[in-house]
Amino acid sequence: MLMNRETSTLLVIDMQARLAPAIDDGERVVDNCAWLAAVAGRVGVPIVVTEHCRDKLGETVDAVRAATVGAAYVGKTWFSAQREGSLHGTAVDGRRQVVICGAEAHVCVQQSALELRWAGKEVFVVADACGSRAAADRELAFSRMRSHGIEIVSREMVAFEWLQRAGTDLFRSVSRDFIR
Repeated sequence: MLMNRETSTLLVIDMQARLAPAIDDGERVVDNCAWLAAVAGRVGVPIVVTEHCRDKLGETVDAVRAATVGAAYVGKTWFSAQREGSLHGTAVDGRRQVVICGAEAHVCVQQSALELRWAGKEVFVVADACGSRAAADRELAFSRMRSHGIEIVSREMVAFEWLQRAGTDLFRSVSRDFIR
């Protein structure tokens, strides 16, 4: 199945100020989450951002916050955003596909992805925009999620599938500003 901008939602999980610095290759993960959110905004894909125990982990990092203007922000205390119900009433409810990025891959990303999949959603986890404190945990999470029917993709796979074809004004705009 291909990702489609008409049926997708971008879910950015817990890219928060006190967590991001502890993530293995965290700067790259933050940059890729911000890039993906900016592309989603440009192509009209709704964005939902979660913040886990905001009082302890802080707000969403500035780069991601700047790229998610107009997004729905939801707080949570459960690791799975789906289980807690914090995604109720957001674009995640109304769309068939959920594209996920964020942290930590083996905790909140994985638990949210699995429960969204079990709820009948088509779930795509963006490998180069997800991180964990330990690289080994991240890789194990991708393997486990894959075995449950979750697609593991790259940020450019997402962008090009959302764009669908070259030669349009939207393609030129996104490729000029985001694809190098």
